[in-house]
Amino acid sequence: MKTQAQAVVIGGGLVGCSILYHLAKLGWTDVVLLERDELTSGSTWHAAANIHGLHDNNNISKIQYYTMKLYKELEAETGQGCGVFQPGSLYLAQTEAREHQLRLQEAKARYFRADFHNISRDEAERLHPLVDFDGIRCIMYEPDGGNVDPSGVTQAYAAGARKMGAEIHRFTPVTATIPQPDGSWIVETPRGDIRTEWVVNAAGLWAREVARMAGIELPLQPTEHQYFVTETIPEIAAMGRRLPSVADRDGEYYLRQEGNGLLVGAYEKDMRFWAEDGTPQGFGHELFADDLERIEENMMRAIARVPAVGTAGIKRVINGPMIWSPDSAALYGPVPELRNYFCCTGIIPGFSQSGGLGLMSAQWIVEGEPQYDMFAWDLARFGDWAGKVFTKARVQDQYANRFKIHFPYEERAAGRPVRTRPAYEMQKAMGAVFGLNYGWEHPLWFAPEGVDPQESYGFTRQPWFDHVGAEAKALRDGVGVIDISNFAKYRIAGAGAGAWLDRVVANRVPTITGRSCLTPLIGERGGIAGDFTITKLGDDDFFMVGSGMAERYHQRYFNAVPRSATVDFSSATVELCGVNVAGPQARTLLTRLTQDDLSNEAFPFMRSRRLTIAGIHAIAIRVSFTGDLGWELYVPQAEQVKLLSAVFEAGRDLGVRPVGSRALLSLRVEKGYGSWGREYSPEYWPQEVGLDRLIKMDKPDFLGKTAYAAIAGKQPRERLVTFEVDAETADASGGEPVFLPDGTPVGRVSSGAFGYSIGKSLALGFIKTDHATAGTEVRIAILGRDHRAVILAEPLFDATGARSRS
Repeated sequence: MKTQAQAVVIGGGLVGCSILYHLAKLGWTDVVLLERDELTSGSTWHAAANIHGLHDNNNISKIQYYTMKLYKELEAETGQGCGVFQPGSLYLAQTEAREHQLRLQEAKARYFRADFHNISRDEAERLHPLVDFDGIRCIMYEPDGGNVDPSGVTQAYAAGARKMGAEIHRFTPVTATIPQPDGSWIVETPRGDIRTEWVVNAAGLWAREVARMAGIELPLQPTEHQYFVTETIPEIAAMGRRLPSVADRDGEYYLRQEGNGLLVGAYEKDMRFWAEDGTPQGFGHELFADDLERIEENMMRAIARVPAVGTAGIKRVINGPMIWSPDSAALYGPVPELRNYFCCTGIIPGFSQSGGLGLMSAQWIVEGEPQYDMFAWDLARFGDWAGKVFTKARVQDQYANRFKIHFPYEERAAGRPVRTRPAYEMQKAMGAVFGLNYGWEHPLWFAPEGVDPQESYGFTRQPWFDHVGAEAKALRDGVGVIDISNFAKYRIAGAGAGAWLDRVVANRVPTITGRSCLTPLIGERGGIAGDFTITKLGDDDFFMVGSGMAERYHQRYFNAVPRSATVDFSSATVELCGVNVAGPQARTLLTRLTQDDLSNEAFPFMRSRRLTIAGIHAIAIRVSFTGDLGWELYVPQAEQVKLLSAVFEAGRDLGVRPVGSRALLSLRVEKGYGSWGREYSPEYWPQEVGLDRLIKMDKPDFLGKTAYAAIAGKQPRERLVTFEVDAETADASGGEPVFLPDGTPVGRVSSGAFGYSIGKSLALGFIKTDHATAGTEVRIAILGRDHRAVILAEPLFDATGARSRS
């Protein structure tokens, strides 16, 4: 066994072998995989191994299509069969909401130029004569859907990796991972130690235990999961062809052919956790006792849809473990608190995603960043607030509602609240309906007096639509108060603080006290890794505000620039709360609470200062994400209730009202403001989103400067634009494809909302440069149906910025 390697992959399941293969494919052939037992041990070997292409997230769809295509290439490359069956998949909608979801998927398939299309009942009955389609209002067909052989795919990855020079050692458990001062690791095993540049934790069911060796906790929880296979069904045996799989998600089961019978699996409400205190080290290819009574309701729905299931005997039952993250998506990426330690675990639809996960992981390790923005899977979306109680509650909800539609803006209640601010009860008494942002409860909207503060979800406009509109109009016409405590906040102080910040961000850091700047953070490929507001509070004293959900994600970038011992960098997100007072009456209100001069001459736009407001020491920045006159005020957490109480009391005669994040979405879209994770992403070049003007290439150096220099002179591949949309019952929410009137796909929506102050449905999105001209007419697939839209020359609200500078 080697004593040195570029990377050591821990875990010989499907994903570990895929990562090993893709590392070798990208040129890292001095790599080793260590497996404690046999390859496929754990959860790989007993998986149902279904494959499909489309996902609600566009980038995940891309990697799933990559994965499906890769399997046949692997067979040709290695000679190892992957057991690929692609008889197609039928997707059934029993409800209007499911039909909306499937029609949106159909539109996305047109965008991806993939095959996923609506078929008639007659055609569906021809494809699968055993299904009773009564009660089905919409049927989609995906010709490439199917399943693979779990062992065959894993062995193919392994064979491909070995062929390129990678080593695989079975029956070689890892006993310790020890970090070294230079960023490398010592991986200890009973067969000897390996010094490696990178450790990759792909240990599946044992990912928690492997992570603890490095001193970290992963929010993961295993569960039991059952499916059964029937005896031979005569109709299938006589068919002469393979039947398509059936995705009847409203029925909460999945079904496909297995041999001459059917395989039926379910995610039942009465779920079971397993190995809550740790996965047994001796576990390998074992299964749990059958417990079909637990999935009886699901089975009966499957029998009603496919009566042949009810008349066939059961050949075998598989009840095995799966390991889940709190949102059922992968935990993937470098651990921000460690150097050169990568995780890729918690994958549920592994056989649809294994190839893409392997490729994205290898790109991140070898090239410094994956080609797609995969924040939806980034382990940095969770922090230490995602403890065991939260994780269990969320996993229970995810498992029991596996096939429930994830509606736009949906905020599930399981495991909450986790983190609250002092004003939580006050806001609740004001009618707040809360959402979750990096563990923090924050107001989404406020139910007026007499209205039950209950959330509802759907693809169409919901009952809260008018209440959100009232908040937006109140701010635009008078003054509103937005809780921005969930923004990430940082303090940077000490000799050299400004110089260090200048090496991190792309804009010039303010050199004059009281000045603020907006600045992008540039990624490894030259894209937008972040956007921040930086304020100089005093000599060697800076305050920085960024995306709250990306706080842990951005640690990787901050840690990439060495800091001298004189520079203190710390998060102030917990200790400080924030409030944005905005609207044409904001100055009038705040002047009642402070002796400071808030006139435009004394306190202009993008200026900042420390001041006393309502007797509280605060950091005030003249800026607002609404595009209106406004100030962001940051105060110690203990003073949050006092500040809010004073603001609402002082503004009572001005009609001040609380404003939630749903209204803020509408306000920023009206103004054409982008948001990180939507319009700003490592995938998007600065010149594509209008942030290139904030990059100062004459600075000596900053993160991503070389990468940006390589693309700075290139024409944008696409441009961020604003659309006015003809929509009556539903608005775009993000991810909807955009087509020319002739059906040519040209872009996608990144954010959407109804613009209450202008009375129009709006969207932000990306359009191929050749078509990104004002006045171009396009079609946006809202609810999967084409809606006429036109590209605007400028935002419909205050295009000149006069309101924010007034």
